[in-house]
Amino acid sequence: MTETKIISSVNVNSDPRAEKDVLWFDELHREDVALVGGKSSSLGEMTSSTNIPVPYGFATTAHAYRYFLNSTGLDKKVSELLNSIKDYENTEELHEVCSKIRKIMVETPMPEDLAENIKSSYLQLAKKMDQKDPFVAVRSSATAEDLPNASFAGQQDTYLNVRGADEVVQKVKECYASLFTDRATYYRHKAQFPYQKVALSAAVQMQVFSKSSGIMFTVNVSNGDDSVIVIDSIWGLGEYIVSGKVTPDHFVVNKSDLTIKSKAITTKKIELIREPNGGVHEVNVPEDKQQEASLTDQQVVELASYAKTIEKHYGCYMDMEWAVDSRTNKVWVVQARPETVWSQRNRSKQDNSSSQSSTDISNAEVILRGLTAAPGLASGRVHVIDNPEDIDQFKKGEILVTLMTSPDWVPAMQKAKAIITNNGGMTCHAAIVSREMQIPCIVGTTSNGVKATEVLKDGEMITVDAKNGVVYKGDIIDALKPKAPTAQVSNQPVQAEYFPPTATKVMMNLGNPDLAEKYSALPADGIGLMREEFLWTSYIHEHPLYLIDSGHPEKVVNELASGIGKVARAMSPRPIVLRFSDFKSSEYRNLKGGEKYEPHESADLLGWRGASRYYDPKYINAFKLEVKAVKKVREEYGLTNLNVMIPFCRTVDEARKVTQIMAEEGLVRSANFKIYMMAEIPSNIILADQFNEFVDGYSIGSNDLTMLILGCDRNNDTVARLFDERNLAVKRAIRHLIKVAHKDGKTVSICGQAPSEYPEFTEFLVRSGIDYVSVNPDMVKQTKLNVAHYEQRILLDHATGLGRQDPTNYEW
Repeated sequence: MTETKIISSVNVNSDPRAEKDVLWFDELHREDVALVGGKSSSLGEMTSSTNIPVPYGFATTAHAYRYFLNSTGLDKKVSELLNSIKDYENTEELHEVCSKIRKIMVETPMPEDLAENIKSSYLQLAKKMDQKDPFVAVRSSATAEDLPNASFAGQQDTYLNVRGADEVVQKVKECYASLFTDRATYYRHKAQFPYQKVALSAAVQMQVFSKSSGIMFTVNVSNGDDSVIVIDSIWGLGEYIVSGKVTPDHFVVNKSDLTIKSKAITTKKIELIREPNGGVHEVNVPEDKQQEASLTDQQVVELASYAKTIEKHYGCYMDMEWAVDSRTNKVWVVQARPETVWSQRNRSKQDNSSSQSSTDISNAEVILRGLTAAPGLASGRVHVIDNPEDIDQFKKGEILVTLMTSPDWVPAMQKAKAIITNNGGMTCHAAIVSREMQIPCIVGTTSNGVKATEVLKDGEMITVDAKNGVVYKGDIIDALKPKAPTAQVSNQPVQAEYFPPTATKVMMNLGNPDLAEKYSALPADGIGLMREEFLWTSYIHEHPLYLIDSGHPEKVVNELASGIGKVARAMSPRPIVLRFSDFKSSEYRNLKGGEKYEPHESADLLGWRGASRYYDPKYINAFKLEVKAVKKVREEYGLTNLNVMIPFCRTVDEARKVTQIMAEEGLVRSANFKIYMMAEIPSNIILADQFNEFVDGYSIGSNDLTMLILGCDRNNDTVARLFDERNLAVKRAIRHLIKVAHKDGKTVSICGQAPSEYPEFTEFLVRSGIDYVSVNPDMVKQTKLNVAHYEQRILLDHATGLGRQDPTNYEW
């Protein structure tokens, strides 16, 4: 699959259906996302435009949802409650507010006319199906979900085995309220997606009396292989696949000819079934049925044919749910949505030769096999954990082996080099979390009759080949690493790299303006730090006071403006931040004529540098030349994407003096001109509430900040071993600055070396709510991917209930 078709929303202003409360599936098409959301429009598309068997039903509309909110005054109450959230990272505060919103929505009576329309539709459905009070499934469908590039899927609720008109109305309200679960609310905030832009539809469809059920994908989600269709199946209702309570039967079907490529039949001891009078409950599967395939080969092929047809119809990889009715053995597709990971990657096929081992592994001992949940290779020591109470014993770098994971296991999973579970399938908790965290994972080893927790022993060295679902004895990872593929000439166009959008912006540090054009193609959101010092040593070469005294101050202005302008022009319209000069006295002395103007300081790292120079009568005229150069770039060149930053500003009074000089020279803070300050001195952190008055934000200089917090000269080899930006004291300082800055609407960035060197430090920054991370050019792409990954991990933490950890513990 090489193309993804984005489903667009209909123009509801010109659609006569837009004012209706209820629309039937055969009135709907996939472009009706704005009317009824992704799930309902997809059910409508399959009903009205394909021959796929879909349980019939109707959908309440976005209009109905908004009418419910507006007519009851709930829209105002919801907005007020959301606006009261001060810190979305505070799990308790978020949970408290979201619970209030859901409670008032569920308890508020639905307008009579809307309730009557829903009840009437339910009775019409009963008549069409020739049933009295039929059982239905009520599924939430958000108007922004199930798009390949913006998935909100799974964040709202579904209710099964619902019966009776009044109960349907109540479940519709509960669907509406589920738009404000903690997870969904946090996700929209982090994605900067206003809740007003999302509406809720409730799809009400005939309940399948599930004999068996499950999921299927038109791409192997573990490795991106789109030549196959993957089907997972269990007895009863499908919820136990997601929870991992039951390891599903696993079928792989060749997409080309619909032949079954492989199948793994598991032991399925329990199932979730519907109650005769509503609701669901768990029962034991009869022994003679536990090891029986929950799908016949004929049903597997039938499902695969539906999947193939749906993929062709939609034009992208698809994620579907299905069920087999116990009364008729009829196979139904109950949901279809674009698959949201591989659909965006458009991966080219890998040459089979690239996966060949570089070393002979014919003598390698295979210990067990399972289902590939998240691809990758890892070797390490086994740590078997049977009880969640023991997860605090798990150490970073070990391989986690357990029965099955749940949200309580996430802290241990984050430390694991790989994960192996007895139970589970492609959509169980362990599989989903490990794919999000990019940790190699094999699940469902019992599908091959082997329990990982019994075969693998604590401390045993193993190698996990999660691409192929194999665990080897010993460390043979080098043998499994692929050879570099042979270079080949291709006439195919080069596939553009994809970097997902992130709430935390990734900026770039830059010194040499001659490299700006080259690096402008990188996916950086701007220049977070342009070092002015490079211009002095590469282009000007002379001390500014020397040039003033020799009658050539214009050289400073022109050379600085030329270099700065080159960067601003290359990056436009993306913002750039120029840090004013921050030479130490010894460095200034090396410029021509500098000996006359520079003092000899025994510790110039702590001497006459940064802001302390700018207002000093001995240097103020030189600083004004820097200001003039910035004005020239902004006003004469018209490059208004240029902003500035003040380095090494020790006191609040210094900030006041420097910004006053700038204002007198015509550089005044405004909506399109920002003045930032380096946060590299403890006073910047401690007095941030006062510095806020004079700046628009901060950029953390982690090198100097670490030096001054730890009292450790970063240029002194004797104590170099103590210098570490990841020290807890430094982390607490950063956390405090972000909190205080955000309180007054100021932004916080970091331009030190730490994010370029330590990915885990970047995760700490993202979790702390930093606005920008600025890294060296060679780290921009990787940091972009890392930040996207960490943001998804944070969302996952909230989704799984982990949320924000102890706020006094800054080591994540």
